[in-house]
Amino acid sequence: MTTIKLYEKDPYIGEFEATVQRCNQEGELYKISLNQTAFYPEGGGQPADHGTINNISVTDVQEMDGIIWHTMDKPLEPGEMVVGKLDWVRRFNHMQNHSGEHMISGIINQKYGYHNVGFHMGSDVVTVDFDGILTEEQLWEIEGEANEMILANLPVKASYPTKEDAQQIDYRSKKEIEGQIRLVTIPGIDCCACCGTHVAATGEIRLIKFLGVQKYKSGVRVSMLSGEAAFADYQLKHTNAMYLSRLLSLKPDEIGDGVVRLRDKNIALKKELKQLKKQIFQLENEK
Repeated sequence: MTTIKLYEKDPYIGEFEATVQRCNQEGELYKISLNQTAFYPEGGGQPADHGTINNISVTDVQEMDGIIWHTMDKPLEPGEMVVGKLDWVRRFNHMQNHSGEHMISGIINQKYGYHNVGFHMGSDVVTVDFDGILTEEQLWEIEGEANEMILANLPVKASYPTKEDAQQIDYRSKKEIEGQIRLVTIPGIDCCACCGTHVAATGEIRLIKFLGVQKYKSGVRVSMLSGEAAFADYQLKHTNAMYLSRLLSLKPDEIGDGVVRLRDKNIALKKELKQLKKQIFQLENEK
């Protein structure tokens, strides 16, 4: 019996009731399947949800052949009614970052025709691979456009078109899809086949920030963060900038030039020290 995916019906379900279907022991852990779940299984570049079932920690979630398995360190009895609770901070972080990636990938596809060929949502950074070259200047422009669309608070909607209807829709997809297609659409920005969880409107993303770009294969790998993760990253960097500002007795916007001057002075001092050591060695040999 396949698992009913509550997260596809409503990604904002953070607590739910279900019936235990199976409980398989694997070493010291247990794999639990339910008749329905709001826990998102790892897939499509998005990590698995964490949380609890009957106050027992869920540390991983995977899908196999339509059945979603929850990894736990204690067993549950088949037929037992249980209550599942998501780690909502983690889930909403994933929703913001995944939705932000859709906006960026959609804008880049529209402007430059490049495709998203790789997506990974890590614990501290999101990386997106594109099959074309983008400069830092182009990315800053794209970042500005994306944040303007956040302010527009556009709807983010999931739909399930028939195979015939899908053939008439221009949508992004990394691979050929068999069976039912799920499309996530942001009007005027993106339409993409995706199984992940997303916010209901772009305003909930709050902020999109690029962290860097590097050449990757024939294109580029972009590092980015969205939402609370992007805001936390800014807070950390601001704290560090203010610390350096006080340490160097410089204004925050002067730190970069100040560090360059310190580096150059350090290089000069090393050269001077090397020369002095050479002179001392010569003097000692002359004795």
